[in-house]
Amino acid sequence: MAAYDLDARFRTESPPALLTGVQAIARFLVEQRALDLRHGRDTGFFVSGYQGSPLGGVDKMLSGMPDVLRNNAIHFQPGLNEELAATAVWGSQIELPGGFTERDGVVGVWYGKGPGVDRATDALRHMAMYGVHPRGGVVLLVGDDPAAKSSTVPAVSERSLAALGIPVLLPRNATEVVTFGLHAVALSRACGTPVAVKIVADVADGAWVVDDSVSSVEPVTPPMVWEERAWTYTQSPPVVGSARVVAVEADFVGPRAAMVQAYAGVNDLDVVRLSPPNPRLGLIATGPAYDSLAQALLDVGADDQVLADHGISALRIGLIHPLDVAEVRDFARGLEEVFVVEDKTSFLESQVRDALYDLDDRPRVIGKRDRLGHPLVPAEGELTPGRLIGPLRRVLGDLVPLAAPPPERVSLPLLPIARTPYFCSGCPHNRSTAVPDGSVAAGGIGCHTLVTLSRRTDSAVTGFTQMGGEGAQWIGQAPFTATQHIFQNLGDGTFWHSGQLAVQAAVAAGVNVTYKLLHNDVVAMTGAQDAEGARGIAEITHKLAAEGVGQIIVVAEEPERHRLRDFATGTLLWERERLDEAQHRLRDAPGVTVLIYDQHCANDARRQRKRGTLPTRTTRVIINEDVCEGCGDCGVKSNCLSVQPLPTEFGDKTRIDQTSCNTDYSCLEGDCPAFMTVEIDPEAKRRRTDLPIPLPIPLPVLDPTWSVPAGTQSVLLTGVGGTGIVTVNQVLATAALRAGYAVELLDQIGLAQKAGPVIGHLRFCADGPLDPSNRVSPGEADAILAFDLLAAADPSNLRYGDPTRTMAVVSTSTTPTGPEVYDRSLHQTGTDELLDRLATASVSQHAVDMLADSDALLGSTTAANLLLVGAAVQSGALRLPPTAVEEAIEINGVAVAANKAAFQWGRLSVAHPTAYEKAVAQANPKVQSEAKPDPATLVPGLRAATFEGETRRLAGLRAVELVGFADLACAEDYVRVVDAVWRAERSVTERTDLSEAAARYLYKLTAYKDEYEVARLLTRPRAKALAEAAVPGGTDLTFKLHPPMLRAMGRSSKMGFTGSAQAALKALVPMKRLRGTALDPFGRAHVRKVERELLRHYRATLHALVGELSLESYDRAVAFAEAPDLVRGYEDIKLRNVERYAVRLAELGIAPPAVDRAGGRA
Repeated sequence: MAAYDLDARFRTESPPALLTGVQAIARFLVEQRALDLRHGRDTGFFVSGYQGSPLGGVDKMLSGMPDVLRNNAIHFQPGLNEELAATAVWGSQIELPGGFTERDGVVGVWYGKGPGVDRATDALRHMAMYGVHPRGGVVLLVGDDPAAKSSTVPAVSERSLAALGIPVLLPRNATEVVTFGLHAVALSRACGTPVAVKIVADVADGAWVVDDSVSSVEPVTPPMVWEERAWTYTQSPPVVGSARVVAVEADFVGPRAAMVQAYAGVNDLDVVRLSPPNPRLGLIATGPAYDSLAQALLDVGADDQVLADHGISALRIGLIHPLDVAEVRDFARGLEEVFVVEDKTSFLESQVRDALYDLDDRPRVIGKRDRLGHPLVPAEGELTPGRLIGPLRRVLGDLVPLAAPPPERVSLPLLPIARTPYFCSGCPHNRSTAVPDGSVAAGGIGCHTLVTLSRRTDSAVTGFTQMGGEGAQWIGQAPFTATQHIFQNLGDGTFWHSGQLAVQAAVAAGVNVTYKLLHNDVVAMTGAQDAEGARGIAEITHKLAAEGVGQIIVVAEEPERHRLRDFATGTLLWERERLDEAQHRLRDAPGVTVLIYDQHCANDARRQRKRGTLPTRTTRVIINEDVCEGCGDCGVKSNCLSVQPLPTEFGDKTRIDQTSCNTDYSCLEGDCPAFMTVEIDPEAKRRRTDLPIPLPIPLPVLDPTWSVPAGTQSVLLTGVGGTGIVTVNQVLATAALRAGYAVELLDQIGLAQKAGPVIGHLRFCADGPLDPSNRVSPGEADAILAFDLLAAADPSNLRYGDPTRTMAVVSTSTTPTGPEVYDRSLHQTGTDELLDRLATASVSQHAVDMLADSDALLGSTTAANLLLVGAAVQSGALRLPPTAVEEAIEINGVAVAANKAAFQWGRLSVAHPTAYEKAVAQANPKVQSEAKPDPATLVPGLRAATFEGETRRLAGLRAVELVGFADLACAEDYVRVVDAVWRAERSVTERTDLSEAAARYLYKLTAYKDEYEVARLLTRPRAKALAEAAVPGGTDLTFKLHPPMLRAMGRSSKMGFTGSAQAALKALVPMKRLRGTALDPFGRAHVRKVERELLRHYRATLHALVGELSLESYDRAVAFAEAPDLVRGYEDIKLRNVERYAVRLAELGIAPPAVDRAGGRA
């Protein structure tokens, strides 16, 4: 097979290529240019619109292909908003007296999502009325999101477009995006009206193989006779005056509308798919709904032959408005019933009913309701094959023999924590969306709206508005509420799009509102585009001040980037750490005030740093797990996904995921002495041109023994947003294409962002045509590739599997969810339980710890996804030729060596599992504690102790640590208490829960982390080892501390301890013998008194409970022994958790320790 050229996708007459629905838009422009040139027309293009899912990537795509734009005379100008972009496109159709420069005409192309149609309606109405240029034409690319996956409301744009008199084409795949685009241009030229091409999410986010047949499309413009005269469209200039306007309208609704019908009739925009000799029931569907219908028919056992044998005909509609009446009437002749299948409301169904109404033998028309008027085809959400099976059984049950329905699955409970969309690591909105206690806030459109999906309470968002309405709702709320003020979140992209008018409206209304202008420099929600028309922060302050805004405060991540004298008079410039102070000040000021939160989009900053267009930040943050208490304050302060839970021997701690960290540094504000920093050499990183060299494969891997599959293979991929799942699906689809298979896919991203669920559907076929839908049907997955087990185990995804046939290949790596970062009391379901859930939907499972194994074997997790793919291929779950996958990796061109190595290691995990596990074990570096002799050598009391098993292991480790914390006497005392618990426990039960809990938590309360202990843990060699393991090659190890003594003296932030300061810390360690004595300089602090009282109370209560231990009291004793796990953190955080501890003891009927918030023991 010839080498694959990615650039050929955007050249006419190119070989078969994989194109997404969005990429097909670019191919349409190329094919239109070639079509015009074949007919002797040198036509240019003017493309403008506004990004919005599912067409959020159109402008990024076009901006990234300057050669394609230049070679095809395409002028691309992103719009400030949809209305102004539509007006600009209309302008491209108005020929001035001098004519078009160097072009015979201009094709105008507008793009936008459903709400953008609403905003642009008046411009579109005028354009449709007065017409486009006959040598140009206008195509409206309308993105609809029927399931509201990334929208605040589901969109149904065809009704709005129909009301404007605009024809609407509805493609069902990438090929039809191209061909319908060509027809839209020809139809627009013929009738003078802009023509819409509605592209729904499943088409925009799907991909299909597009061949060179699209290069041979030749639209036909039929001759037209109107009022007995030949008629050809001529453009009308905009006019005023009733009579003149009505004359234009007569042309618009008369011959121009008739031309649409005529064009549809001669260009086969509607296709009769099934036409048996004696039909009884006719199926009519359009766009992706047709493919869903066709797939559902196959899923119930009704293929084309079965349908034809039982008198079922089918019509696929391409032009959904206006309907080709003649075609529909001809199709319906002789039918008893017509079943119309469409998304949302009965738009097509109503037109079909109207078309057939005056026929004497008209068939019954059903769709949204059945023959008895009961609901039939769902009107809400998106219309998938699975949702059509029920309606089909009701309609076809008496006419066609259908396959028996599958047995009902056991219903599984919802997961306590599911994967939900969240902010990227280091995102400014992690902090900027918080408001002071007692305040309320309102949302709007943009990434910051994701806060409404979280469990956070500090954002206090009460609702949101449409794009551009932010804050205007308060004008109507304010007169009728006791609330005196609100904060209104407003992204800078939305501000320039339309939100600036809402600010003006609030000023005019005189309401008390603080706009939080979240300035992250880009339109982050749709791909980090530059906001069209944006200006700098200094200019914004002058604009706002001139329009009547009162106090303006700019809080910035890097205030040194600004000069205060450039700002409007009275504007304040503060560090972002003063956000709360700024909000209190603005909340108390009357009228409209503005807080500008200035911090660049974290994800865009990450991309720019990789490209070298933004300086690399050289400081890396590390958490010393020995010092960390796992309180989660750093997660609360930063709300950052890179601040992750870390299970350790000594309880749940916290780590910074260096791979995903975007160096926001807000985690350093966590009230904790466990933070360390190191410096890296950015030049060394820049010189490293590739990933670490992977380890060599220890054994050759033979080709898998599975046979080439027959029929359509369906694969479901589950993963986490931002981790490359979409890329994996594209690579696998490319591999199928290179293997000569038919292939299609769908990526369901929605609001995934970071940490949200991403679901991929991949379907390929080696021996014939593919099944119709690019979406896997429920129960039809041949394989589930669980790159994220939590997402795979969700009931909405388990339904795709079948316990009798689905093979699952699973990563057991755990990726924290957003809620777990913010609230440490939450934990996602354990791996074993998740695997058990997956087993209900699969016949076999192959599991690997994808991230850890990749890190060990490859030195990085960047290529981890391909390790799972390798296991899937070798096991036969994913039946694609290994050579084709490797070729696809090369075509993708990113980290080729690492990805190919990961693929081979994944194959080895199946072919030679023992060799694989041995390689992982040998390669996996562990941070070792300082070498220690047998615990009993250091703590002789362990030899006499009677405890065994896990209790002995736990007590031995902790006794050794207590020698370091205090002395041998402390450790021996600890051993005696644990042994006493063990002996009492043995007298009533064989269980060891109580002694294990006592071993853990007596140690925890004994070894409280005061100044001496923190100094010991920070200055021992293990701290450097932890830092080196986290950031290899890091230098200048610094401890970030906020000592209580300095805090009491008024220091408000942490300070860095390096060099000689660390020596001073080391000198503090021997002073631990002063702990708790009259000479202890730290012992009189309130929190130290509380810690000593907690230990005294725990020992006394444990002694009492053990002394009366029985089978009946055992569980209560265990619950008490485990309760100190609640006591986490330092200083005020610890004191707050002590209150939680006291509440827990009260629940157990145990008197809490006698402490108060102010003075130690009460």
